[in-house]
Amino acid sequence: MPKIYFIDVTNRDGVQTARLGLSKLEKTMINVFLNRMGIFQSEFGFPTTTHESLYLQANLELADIGVLRPIRLQGWVRATVHDVDRAFALVPGITHLNLSMSTSNQMINAKFQGKRSRDDILKTVAEAVDAAKDHGAKTLGVNAEDASRTELDFLTRFGLVAKEHGADRVRYCDTLGYDNPFSIYDSTRALAENLGMPIELHCHGDLGMAVANSLAGARGVMDGGQDAYINTTVNGIGERAGNADLVATVLAITKSKGFAEKYQLGKAIDMTKAWKLAKFASYAFGVPIPVNQPGVGANAFAHASGIHADGVLKDPENYELYDFTELGRGEPELVETGREICSGEYGGLSGFSHLMGRMAVSFEDENQARSIVELVRYANVEAQKPLVKDELLFIAKYPQIARKLLTLTPPECAA
Repeated sequence: MPKIYFIDVTNRDGVQTARLGLSKLEKTMINVFLNRMGIFQSEFGFPTTTHESLYLQANLELADIGVLRPIRLQGWVRATVHDVDRAFALVPGITHLNLSMSTSNQMINAKFQGKRSRDDILKTVAEAVDAAKDHGAKTLGVNAEDASRTELDFLTRFGLVAKEHGADRVRYCDTLGYDNPFSIYDSTRALAENLGMPIELHCHGDLGMAVANSLAGARGVMDGGQDAYINTTVNGIGERAGNADLVATVLAITKSKGFAEKYQLGKAIDMTKAWKLAKFASYAFGVPIPVNQPGVGANAFAHASGIHADGVLKDPENYELYDFTELGRGEPELVETGREICSGEYGGLSGFSHLMGRMAVSFEDENQARSIVELVRYANVEAQKPLVKDELLFIAKYPQIARKLLTLTPPECAA
């Protein structure tokens, strides 16, 4: 029976959000949290971008030593031989890639300015997939950008070319959030039946339907006999109005009326890790979680109406579809209102030792402590905010990998 898998794209699509971004350490922590949650794959960055290279290499090292495992780490590149070659040159250890190409008439005529025909696009994609396979890629997804505005006949041709050359999945991108649950169901079911291969769903929220479209699209794919791979971001962060929110989409699949009885996850997801992940992403991006966000919003389990309060006190199921403990909520949180020692780019050994001591972390000697505090200073320079407990613990446990994450070496400028 076909299953649903999650590919989170926070570290690719989320970080492309205008006026927002993450440090390389913060991106790594997102991957750590996603792995703990049981997410199948993270689209962890851009292997053709030089400032991403050491970060990507460091995360692959974390995978090698078992820290980022079993989650798959997948890079995103344009579907060209040039980009594929560059990706493997900059990040030799990468094994999972998604290759992206625009497919709609709008993009062909207005983005490519008529310089590429449909046949050119098919040829370019075939060559890119061949190149990635030659470099030793283990899995390949091929993205149809603006798929929701692409005619089904050409979308099918596009997918068949990708499949014939060895791609594992085709990504149906509702790039502008143009689809609705009815249209995307029809499109993805037909595509799954025509291609006979798994389909990814990449939905945006321009019309507020990213989660609903992801669910309907996944249903279409599975009714078409194939596994569905849903793209999400943490807290729905993403370009313009954002992407399908990870927590809301998982809740919709597992809790909505009758859905989970027929359509099931291919990999268990530990939702008790959701609250911590959502909070960290909110802090790292500097974007508050909406008060009414499903599962993790401040009001998700708040009741003021007398009728609702009375009902939920008698039995929570009267007014709650799921319990807050399922999201990892309920533990009290300490908010310091007096003296507080923070990590910082100008912090010293005494303050740092105090912070780590509160986390029951000790060092072999003063030299080791000084080397770690220096890394913490650099991490603060990059993040421009105090580090959270998990970041400090990560640096203390994996100092060499942290050093790689904090190393940015711009290329020489032409004279």
